[in-house]
Amino acid sequence: MTILESIRQPRDLKALSEAELGELSEEIREFLVHAVARTGGHLGPNLGVVELTVALHRVFESPVDRILWDTGHQSYVHKLLTGRQDFSKLRGKGGLSGYPSREESEHDVVENSHASTALGWADGLAKARRMQGEKGHVVAVIGDGALTGGMAWEALNNIAAAKDRPLIIVVNDNERSYAPTIGGLANHLAALRTTDGYERVLAWGKHVLQHTPLIGGTVYEALHGAKKGFKDAFAPQGLFEDLGLKYVGPIDGHDVKAVESALRRAKRFHGPVLVHCLTEKGRGYEPAVAHEEDHFHTVGVMDPLTCTPLAPVGAPSWTSVFGEEIVRIGEEREDVVAITAAMLHPVGLGAFAERFPDRVWDVGIAEQHAAVSAAGLATGGLHPVVAVYATFLNRAFDQLLMDVALHRCGVTFVLDRAGVTGADGPSHNGMWDMSILQVVPGLRIAAPRDADQLRVQLREAVAVDDAPTLLRFPKESVGPAIPALDRVGGMDVLHRAGAPEVLLVAVGVMAPVCLQAAELLEARGIRCTVVDPRWVKPVDPALVGLAAEHRLVAVVEDNSRAAGVGSAVALVLGDADVDVPVRRFGIPEQFLAHAKRGEVLADIGLTPVEIAGRISASLTAGEESPKQPQDRQESPQ
Repeated sequence: MTILESIRQPRDLKALSEAELGELSEEIREFLVHAVARTGGHLGPNLGVVELTVALHRVFESPVDRILWDTGHQSYVHKLLTGRQDFSKLRGKGGLSGYPSREESEHDVVENSHASTALGWADGLAKARRMQGEKGHVVAVIGDGALTGGMAWEALNNIAAAKDRPLIIVVNDNERSYAPTIGGLANHLAALRTTDGYERVLAWGKHVLQHTPLIGGTVYEALHGAKKGFKDAFAPQGLFEDLGLKYVGPIDGHDVKAVESALRRAKRFHGPVLVHCLTEKGRGYEPAVAHEEDHFHTVGVMDPLTCTPLAPVGAPSWTSVFGEEIVRIGEEREDVVAITAAMLHPVGLGAFAERFPDRVWDVGIAEQHAAVSAAGLATGGLHPVVAVYATFLNRAFDQLLMDVALHRCGVTFVLDRAGVTGADGPSHNGMWDMSILQVVPGLRIAAPRDADQLRVQLREAVAVDDAPTLLRFPKESVGPAIPALDRVGGMDVLHRAGAPEVLLVAVGVMAPVCLQAAELLEARGIRCTVVDPRWVKPVDPALVGLAAEHRLVAVVEDNSRAAGVGSAVALVLGDADVDVPVRRFGIPEQFLAHAKRGEVLADIGLTPVEIAGRISASLTAGEESPKQPQDRQESPQ
C-alpha cells in the first residue's frame, strides 16, 4: 500500500514523518498526472498546491476548521486527502466533480467555482461562528489571479476591520490565473516574491545588537519598534498591513515544514492573518512547467508520457473560428479592439493579441471593470469586443445595462461556453444569458448555428456603433454548415414541407436538433417549417406572420426556459393577437450536474426524439380539445 492509499481522512497525515511527507507529495503528483490524463481536468493548478494542501490539513482540523478554496481549480489534492481517491470518472456523470462539492464531502464549503468569492464567504462564516460561539478557524485559500477581482478587495476591506476573528487568508501565489497575472497587484506581489532582504537584515540585527554590551538591547528594541520602516524598505508588504492584516511571508509553498510553521504562527494570532505562499504551477511535471501559455491549467484526455491528445481530432472549435475572424476584422478596422478578463487564450484572443498587442487588454478577473472600460473605449471612438465565458457575464449585468446600454455604446460582447458546457458542472453552464439580457433595452443578441454564420454575424455585430451587441456560442466543435433555403425577414428558413403545421424556431446550435425533430415529425405525418432567427433579440417582426400560418410554434434553445427566447416569442405573438400555442424547449430552472454535454441534453429532454414526441402529443391534445386553455401552456421541458 502506498502512503497515499493509507490516507483516508486529514488526521491520517499527522503521524507522517518529514521523509514520508516528501514521498506522499511525489505519490500525489504521479497520481494526478495519470488520473487527469485519463479524464481531462485542471492539472497545473493542482500540481502546484500539493505541499500547501498537505500542510493545511496537518495544521488545521477540517471540518471543524473550515477550509475554503477560491475558484476550486486546485481542489483535487484536497479531495485526495479527504477520502476521495476514485478519479476514474472525474468530471463525468456519476463521478467526482472537478470543483469542491458539498454533496461529496463535509470538508467542502464553497463550490460555485467563480473566482474571487472565497474571502467574502470567509468573512461571513467567521462572523457567524463568532456570534454563535463556535470554535475553530476559517481558512480561505485564494490565488494571486483571483486577487485581481474587485470582490476579493471588498472582502479584504471588511475582514481587516475585525481584530477578534480567527480568519486566515492563504495567498497561493504562482504568478498566474489561466495566464500570467497582470496589473498593479501582480507588480506588488512580484516585489514581495523577490525580496528576502528584510528577514535577513532583521535576523542579523537581532543577533549582533543583542550581543552588544550595554546599548545593544536598547537599540534593537528601538529598531524593532520601527519595524514598519524596515518592512517598507526591504519588503513592500505594507499594502496588506496598511489594511490592518497581519502579514506572514513570503513562504516557499513547496516546503511543507515552512508552510506548517507559517500557518501555526497565523493560527496563534487571534485575528485576520494573510499567509503569502509562493508556488509553481505544474510543479513536478516538466511538460506542464515548460508550457508557457498556461502551465497545463486544463488538459483534455492525453498520453501522460508524451502529452499527445488522445481525443479524436474533429472539426474546429467555435472559439478558434471566432479567433480567426476577429483577426481578419482587426486587419480591416483599426478601431476594433479587444478586452478579456484573465482568459486571453481560452476565449480565442491569443492570435489577435499577437497581431495587435496594443489593441487588447487583459483586465484580470474583473468582468465588471471590463464592461465599464469598454463603455469608455466606445465613447472614445473605438469598437471594443469583450470576450468572456457566458457564465461570467452574469457578474457584469448591471454594468452592461447601466453603463453600456443606457449610453448606447457600440460594444460587442462575445460569449464563449454558452449553453450547456457539461463537465465543468453547474456553475459553468452558460444557461442564463438569453434570459437575463432580455430586459436590456437596445441590446441585440445573435446565436449563430454554424461557423459561416458566426463569421457573418460577428461582422454584423461590430458594424453596430450606436448600441451594444452580443454573440454567443457553445463549448464544442463546430458542426457542418447548414444552408438556408430561403429568408423571411432576417430569418433563415432551413426546412419547409408542404402546408406545414408546426413552426420550429431553432436558436443557434439547436438547428441540427430541430431539423432531426422535423424529420421525426414528418414520419408521423406532421409537416414542419424550421427557421433560424439568427438574431434572437429583438424578435424578428416577420416571425409574427410566419407563426400565424402554423398550428403550433415550438422554440428550442440552449438556455433557461424561464424568460428566454421562447418567452420573448410568446410575448410578441400575444401582443400581436396571434393566437397560436407556443411550446418552449430549453434548460429547466435547476443547477445541472456535471456530465458530458450530450448526456446533460438527454437528461433535460433537448433531443430530437423528446422534442418530436412532445410536439406530437401537443397537437394530438389540441385536436381532442382545441379550445381548452391548457393548449397554450408550456411543456415540462
